[in-house]
Amino acid sequence: MVGLVAGGLLANGLRVVKAAATTEVAPDATPLQIPDPVQLSTAFSKLAKQLEPSVVQVTSTIEQKTVRRRGGRQGSESPQDPQDLFRRFFGQDPFGDMPGPQPNLRSEATGSGFIVDKNGYILTNNHVVDGATRVQVKLHNDPAEYTAKVIGTDPELDLAVLKISASKTLPPVRIGNSDGVEVGDWAVAIGSPFGLEATVTAGIVSALGRDIGGPEHQLQKFLQTDAAINPGNSGGPLLNIRGEVIGINTMIATRSGASDGVGFALPMNMAVNAYNQIIKTGKVSRGAIGILFQHDENPALLKAYGATQGVFVKEVTPGTPASRAGVHEGDIITAFNGKPVKNGDDLVERVSETPVGTKVPVAVLRDGKELDLNIEVGDRASIIAGKTRGGQPGAGPEGEESHQAAKFGMQVQNVRPADREQMGLKAGGGVLVSGVDEGSFAEDIGLQQGDVLASINRQPVNSIDDVKRIAGTLKPGDAVAFKVLRSAGGDQRGQGDQAAWQPVFLAGTLPAS
Repeated sequence: MVGLVAGGLLANGLRVVKAAATTEVAPDATPLQIPDPVQLSTAFSKLAKQLEPSVVQVTSTIEQKTVRRRGGRQGSESPQDPQDLFRRFFGQDPFGDMPGPQPNLRSEATGSGFIVDKNGYILTNNHVVDGATRVQVKLHNDPAEYTAKVIGTDPELDLAVLKISASKTLPPVRIGNSDGVEVGDWAVAIGSPFGLEATVTAGIVSALGRDIGGPEHQLQKFLQTDAAINPGNSGGPLLNIRGEVIGINTMIATRSGASDGVGFALPMNMAVNAYNQIIKTGKVSRGAIGILFQHDENPALLKAYGATQGVFVKEVTPGTPASRAGVHEGDIITAFNGKPVKNGDDLVERVSETPVGTKVPVAVLRDGKELDLNIEVGDRASIIAGKTRGGQPGAGPEGEESHQAAKFGMQVQNVRPADREQMGLKAGGGVLVSGVDEGSFAEDIGLQQGDVLASINRQPVNSIDDVKRIAGTLKPGDAVAFKVLRSAGGDQRGQGDQAAWQPVFLAGTLPAS
């Protein structure tokens, strides 16, 4: 009888048994171990459960005025025209055959917000409620919709404070200190992207103090995060891992219209300051002194004016605190209220935080001399509203004489009085830049054909002879600063005083010949 052994074979009358493996394939490898679950694996879920009741959905109703189109059709003034969408999907104009005036169109915008006070006060973005005729708030796991009152807004920070009346005590969020945030910290966003209530996404803080440019964002230095933020997240909270609100989700940078992992949140410390003013007075008041400055920091420009640090004053608005205190165009503000000024953003932040009416010592550098001035800070909104924004000078007519300023790489012409009047220039000096050489020093620092050169290194330019004289004193390696007048409207010939001229300051280091 043939016996069988598990795992054995019978071959040529011999019993073959497969022996158990006793030799490891990789004896020098350490087996991997699965650790016990740690707190981090449940931190996000706990955070979500804790914060979701404090996060709300905000729906704004917006009346869109209709206007009569050619052919009797009406259309909306809104950039996202519902009628255009109707025609796109249905191939017709819903109002095309309807005679007479038609009712205004209504649309709804959905965003997010979060409760900051048990009595029903809510923070959100201003753009979520801007222009709304009705604002409604929906709480988490609550079928009711509450009509919200807009207590006040801060358009410069894109902030709005709402108030709802509920028959229950509402759970406020915990406020965090955004100054303590560091790049690499966990970041959690909660909101209603695309109207999907209580959506939680997570990532990290990608950058701090992000400046996205544009005058409308001058005061906003955002926290950047890769936590997914999409349309509808606006106004919702950005949280740290402890569940504290460190920012208000405001916008995204995207090529697709959805999240590309580059989201921006307003730091909570900035929002708290504005909120506290709004609940007290209904508005936000900020300081200003009435100057324009160079936004692009240019060490060569500062060097040419005798400074290594500070803010170069490009223009002083007449009648403003700076003007009354004696600040001049070309001054360099080196200190504000006893503390050194690093750059323009630093100055704007500190001035805006100073209470209106406060007298502040300001140190300026003028012609290499330090001066101490006292400025009474004014109201930012009033100063900006009263600012007259003009164009910049453009290419003027031919002058009587032309000169090749080879050291700079440009051609200049004298400007006759008659031509100056025709161009809309004020009486005074300046020569016309009639050409800029490609690859030259002048081109590198941004000089343009049509600019009117007013000064070089703070020395007035009234004629071509002045350009020759000043250029003759300069050598390679010297810092050179030009003040020019420029027009944003291009060629202003024949427009008389309609051409508004603005100063532009350009500077660089003169290269070797």
